[in-house]
Amino acid sequence: MRFRALGAISLVAVVSLSSCGRVNFSHGAKDQVINVLTGLPGKNGPVVAVKFDDTREAHPQDGVERADVVFVTEVEGGLTRLMAIYSSSIPDQLAPIRSARISDIDILAQFGKAGFIYSGSQKKMRPILANANLVNMSAERNPPSIFFNDPQRITPYAMTVRTSPLLAKHPEIEKVKAIGYSFGKLSKESRPVIEALVEWPNARYTLKWNSDLGKFVTDHDGRPNVSTSGELLGSNCMIIQLVEIHPSEFHDKVGGITPKSTVVGNGVAYLLRDGTVTKMKWSRQTPQSPTKWSLDDGSPAFFANGQVWFLLTDKEPKFKYPSTPEAKSSTSQK
Repeated sequence: MRFRALGAISLVAVVSLSSCGRVNFSHGAKDQVINVLTGLPGKNGPVVAVKFDDTREAHPQDGVERADVVFVTEVEGGLTRLMAIYSSSIPDQLAPIRSARISDIDILAQFGKAGFIYSGSQKKMRPILANANLVNMSAERNPPSIFFNDPQRITPYAMTVRTSPLLAKHPEIEKVKAIGYSFGKLSKESRPVIEALVEWPNARYTLKWNSDLGKFVTDHDGRPNVSTSGELLGSNCMIIQLVEIHPSEFHDKVGGITPKSTVVGNGVAYLLRDGTVTKMKWSRQTPQSPTKWSLDDGSPAFFANGQVWFLLTDKEPKFKYPSTPEAKSSTSQK
């Protein structure tokens, strides 16, 4: 596969997510619309969440690189799935699509009435999804002309969605809004880092700083994480969020207990950006509330512009630092 680097976009002003989504550039330039999730020029359109399979057999994924935000969450068997959020644009085709899980409800509540694209759900979860502030855009409610199996993939890792006809059916989806973070300068508390290892019982991501691409690229279970377009997945703004993960009342069809990631409350997180790591605190009062991100002194922890990844885990990550007298490799930041 041929890899292609993302072009860097330089902004003149620091953009806060609490703003109205516009920034006035200097030298007489017209106002540009700034997407509230990325801090980059782009529309603030309807917010759509998409569930992707994230097992080894499901890779490469189609369309994750175009998302504004990506969540990595634990599912049955200690594996992971992705939930990608789109608002500035959405690809015409996405794959492989998989089913909803209980953790998705609270994660999505902060976005308002989002569209939710997924393959299906167990019967016990359907009333909960129906009562959530979501627009059901699942394969359970749509024809094979919209959801179909890609013949180049092996089922159950083949479900693909055509987004244009699906979006046309749902004008009630709300436009994207801020979810609590803001963009700004790198903290003085940041520490140079080479890579970070994020683990779940049966899955792992390695986040490696790539100075040529200007972002942390990801390995998934020890293999380079590449999209169908040939792009190395990752970003210059990756948040490892430590959360409580506990068994829920749900399970999959073979009896595996569904874990639930608790995103309401408070805890510790690590911000990876610009080749550094910064320890943060996170807090969220209700499912509908935005999440607050702060440094130890209570001041805001600023994100880097661009795609944002949240990796939700209950295991302390392992960091590898440059070889200096002050930092030793293969140790965790305290």
